[in-house]
Amino acid sequence: MSVSLVVIRLELAEHSPVPAGFGFSAAAGEMSDEEIKKTSLASAVACLEGKSPGEKAAIIHQHLGRREMTDVIIETMKSIPDELETTVEERKSSEASPTAQRSKDHSKECINAAPDSPSKQLPDQISFFSGNPSVEIVHGIMHLYKTNKMTSLKEDVRRSAMLCILTVPAAMTSHDLMKFVAPFNEVIEQMKIIRDSTPNQYMVLIKFSTQADADSFYMACNGRQFNSIEDDVCQLVYVERAEVLKSEDGASLPVMDLTELPKCTVCLERMDESVNGILTTLCNHSFHSQCLQRWDDTTCPVCRYCQTPEPVEENKCFECGVQEINNMKTKFKETIEKCDNLEHKLNDLLKEKQSVERKCTQLNTKVAKLTSELKEEQEMNKCLRANQVLLQNKLKEEEKLLKETCDQKDLQITEIQEQLRDVMFYLETQQKINHLPAEARQEIQEGQINIPMASASSPASSGGSGKLPSRKGRSKRGK
Repeated sequence: MSVSLVVIRLELAEHSPVPAGFGFSAAAGEMSDEEIKKTSLASAVACLEGKSPGEKAAIIHQHLGRREMTDVIIETMKSIPDELETTVEERKSSEASPTAQRSKDHSKECINAAPDSPSKQLPDQISFFSGNPSVEIVHGIMHLYKTNKMTSLKEDVRRSAMLCILTVPAAMTSHDLMKFVAPFNEVIEQMKIIRDSTPNQYMVLIKFSTQADADSFYMACNGRQFNSIEDDVCQLVYVERAEVLKSEDGASLPVMDLTELPKCTVCLERMDESVNGILTTLCNHSFHSQCLQRWDDTTCPVCRYCQTPEPVEENKCFECGVQEINNMKTKFKETIEKCDNLEHKLNDLLKEKQSVERKCTQLNTKVAKLTSELKEEQEMNKCLRANQVLLQNKLKEEEKLLKETCDQKDLQITEIQEQLRDVMFYLETQQKINHLPAEARQEIQEGQINIPMASASSPASSGGSGKLPSRKGRSKRGK
């Protein structure tokens, strides 16, 4: 972002007082005050040198033109220095000391010396002031010049530690202005509010501690609205030099390498192309482009010259002298036809855009619906998988339990079958014994049954006789 520096010159009348602390120069460390004043007045001194007083007055009046000197009110606001704050704190701490110590000191003084008379204890001088010392009223004209050099905020070059707010609405009070610059109160050394004859607005000069602080304020507040209700914005410029000169010294004469910024006749603000766009009409009158846009008429706001004259048959080209009104009409018709075609195309594109937007809306609705259904299906699938795992575990447990139950039942069935076989064998034997004759039954009752040993026993243990080991027992009698 490129910015330009300005020079503010306060031209005072002959008997007007000089405001205190108004002078400023960004090159104060490089040049002395006398050299700066000599440089600024070089062209004026060269113009007035060797002239009689009458001729000097005529030249000054010629350059002054129709401008009249008016009262300029300068209100200065300074930040409280750190030294003053420390002094105030020391006074408070001294006043808060114990009263006992003061009573001791006072008693000692009373013993050593006799009390003086009240007239001797009074000071020789009492300082006082009347009125508001931060407001000064001078009589003169405020000049605003622009330097021809441009600098970029990204470049590490010397600009200035002072900024100027070109226009502040008169409805904005000093309290509102302090609220606007409140985030930078710690780095502001002083602020001067300048009110001249320009109605409904005033100018503000802000001096910062360093150039970096001024750059930060410029980046944060330039182009920013003063409040959210009104459309007025903060327009900032860097101040290279602020000076106070008397009118008889040639303060109204042109300055070398500087261009004085005129006022816009519509809004009465300064016109700077680095801040706002400037438009020059056919009658050589310049205005802010925004102000001229709000001007409903096609004439000049100053001289009422018509900026769009009606074409006549005698219009000719200034270079070739050919009448080109017909060509202009033809081109104008072609341009109108092209504009109509473009409007039709634009309408068709708008219709297509609306239809595409409707389709997109429907597709977005379907996508949202499918997405919700997909989420529900995923949740259901997750629940089914969890249930499947639980059912599989239960099935395994049931199969294991069934297997154990079947084994137990098979074992019970085997035992019952053996018992049944024994019972059937007993019954069959009992029947057979009952059918035998009495002698045979008697022999069986008195007889013995030899039961062989288990087959696991070795045949060698039986010996060579081939007889199996036997077990004697008594037979049971049948019923």
